[in-house]
Amino acid sequence: MENLFDGVREFNATDYREHRELFERIGREQTPHTLFIGCSDSRIVPNLITKTLPGELFVIRNIANIVPWYRESEEFLATTSAIEYAVKALKVENIVICGHSNCGGCNALWQQGKQGSPLPHTMKWLELARRVKEKVIADGVTDPAEREWRTEQLNIVEQMNHLVTYPYIKELYREGKLNILGWYYIIETGEMFNYDKESRSFVKIE
Repeated sequence: MENLFDGVREFNATDYREHRELFERIGREQTPHTLFIGCSDSRIVPNLITKTLPGELFVIRNIANIVPWYRESEEFLATTSAIEYAVKALKVENIVICGHSNCGGCNALWQQGKQGSPLPHTMKWLELARRVKEKVIADGVTDPAEREWRTEQLNIVEQMNHLVTYPYIKELYREGKLNILGWYYIIETGEMFNYDKESRSFVKIE
């Protein structure tokens, strides 16, 4: 626990002082240019990966970087409401859905259906990615390593498709006022791949 307090002290002594003017400028408002939807995985650090400063990214993180299909509801919808706020209130210019290698959430897709899961809410959440599993099965992928990366990458594309079920996102995207990007990050190499819609493949960002 003490290391967390030490981190706060170090931040105040170094990082805050280095960017003091920035923090003072954004203290009462934010104008992020990008909504970054990523996995909750502790190894993924959006600002580090993109070399962005506080105030540039509006970040949503959840298991397996999932975007629920749009629906109107009286329920409490965390991810849906955050997307709504980023696009309608903050008027971001870009939405990035970032998946990654060795994703525990995507791997858990293949554990669905097993009785007595200790993670019932996680399994329920992953139903939003069931089409990904169905696609991998339909493609006849049996090699474990290929199945892993195919699941992770197809999940990114699936969530991009979910985004355009949001009427206001669909309208802005069609008008060219909002960019939707799909990124695949390889943790151990630091490589990032961007989804190319024309070739339907992930191309390394260089």
